[in-house]
Amino acid sequence: MKYQVDSGWLSGARRVPSPHCNSRPEDCPVDLLVIHSISLPPGQYGGPYIDAFFLGQLDIDAHPYFAEIAALQVSAHILIDRDGIVTQYVPLDRRAWHAGKSEFKGRGNCNDFSIGIELEGLDTDIYTDAQYRSLAEVSAAIMQAYPSIGVDRIASHSDIAPGRKLDPGPGFDWERYRGELEKVAE
Repeated sequence: MKYQVDSGWLSGARRVPSPHCNSRPEDCPVDLLVIHSISLPPGQYGGPYIDAFFLGQLDIDAHPYFAEIAALQVSAHILIDRDGIVTQYVPLDRRAWHAGKSEFKGRGNCNDFSIGIELEGLDTDIYTDAQYRSLAEVSAAIMQAYPSIGVDRIASHSDIAPGRKLDPGPGFDWERYRGELEKVAE
């Protein structure tokens, strides 16, 4: 397996520690994986803006949209860019601030018990081959470290925040992702 979890960090991932995290509640098992999408500015790829956003260092003069979001304190555990490069912002055993107001199978506050993975893209985009490969590899490593996360415990941001969020959107091929995940797990 390409990635392994060691003390909350993925081996082989680029590390950019975000201050936008905190401790999970005691006795709260991690048993959900949430797939998101992000691009900053919307529809543009590459550049330093996602890192800056998750670090709370977004320059509002760099793009008009940034003034709307710069004050938000947001993070994810992991980002997979268009080239499949994996960046980790928050250790998996800590609570990243990725889900917002959310609920999964009757349980609220999904940040408490979930791991958030962002794919660089828009909810209307098609994701890249490299992203599917990396997502499957990262997911398999997470599922090995957190056995209570099965394929039935992987959700989209839109699943846990319906009506509020659309990501990763119709461009995300769930069947392809599950197939890639099966290949990696073999």
